[in-house]
Amino acid sequence: MTQAPLRTSHLVLVPLTPAHLPQEIELDSDPDVMRYLFNGRPRPLEDIVAAHHRRLAVGKDHPGYGFWAGLLDGAFVGWWLLEPSIGRDGEAEIGYRLLPTFWRRGLASEGSVELLRHAFEDLRLQRVFGATMAVNQGSRATMSKIGLRHVRTFHQHWDEPIPGSEQGEVEYAITREEWLDRS
Repeated sequence: MTQAPLRTSHLVLVPLTPAHLPQEIELDSDPDVMRYLFNGRPRPLEDIVAAHHRRLAVGKDHPGYGFWAGLLDGAFVGWWLLEPSIGRDGEAEIGYRLLPTFWRRGLASEGSVELLRHAFEDLRLQRVFGATMAVNQGSRATMSKIGLRHVRTFHQHWDEPIPGSEQGEVEYAITREEWLDRS
C-alpha cells in the first residue's frame, strides 16, 4: 500500500511532497503555530528543510503512513501525520499542525477523524496515540473530540524550557476496539 490521498467533507488530504516545502516554511515560521513546539519559537529555515525531508521519508519508508497536506478549496490548511511508533507494532502517532487562519473551524478534528479511519480500517492498527504539552488546551480538546482519551501525564527534560513546560506533556490514545465501538 502506498500513501493514499484521503478525503473528508471539506478537506482533501494529499501525501506531502517536495512542492509543499514553501507552505511548511510558512507554517513552522509562525510564532503562534510554534508556541508549544521547539522552544516556543519559529524554526530556523535549515531546521524546517531538514524536518521536511524527514517527513517525506515517513511515507516512503512506511507504506500507508506518513504526512498529508490538507487542502480546503485548494488552499493549504496545514499537515496531518500518522507515524508508526518505534518499538510498538500495531501502533501509530497521530498529529496535526494548522495555520492560525484555519484554527477553531473543526478542521484539525475533521482531518484527524479520517486518519483514524485510515489507521483502523485500512492499516488495521491496534492503537493510535497523540501527545502535546499539558497547557495546549486546543490540541487536547481536538484529541478528546476525536475520541482519544487521556492516558498519562509525563515530564520531559527541556534544555530551554518554555512557558507551561513545568506542567508536563500529556498522551491521549484510542484503541481499535474503542474506535469500532464509537463507529
